[in-house]
Amino acid sequence: MSVHKDLIKHAEKQNKIYKMFLALDQQRESFIEEALELCKHGSPFSTDKINEVTNKINKINLRFIPTRKNVTVDMIKDYVKNS
Repeated sequence: MSVHKDLIKHAEKQNKIYKMFLALDQQRESFIEEALELCKHGSPFSTDKINEVTNKINKINLRFIPTRKNVTVDMIKDYVKNS
C-alpha cells in the first residue's frame, strides 16, 4: 500500500509541475503577443518579461518539453517585419 501512496504523491507532484508549466507558457505567449502589438504600432517594448518567464519555464526542466529560447528585441522586429 505504501508504494501505491508514493505513486499517487509522485503523480500529483508531476501534475502540479505540469500545470505550472502550462500557466507560465501561456503567460510567455501573452507577453510575446503584447511585444508584437507594441512593435507593430511603433511603440517602445521590451523582452524582459518574456525572458523572465522563459527562464522560469526552463528551470522546471520537464524532460518531454524542449527548453524555450530567450527572445530578443531584434527577433520581435524581424517577426513583425516578415509577417
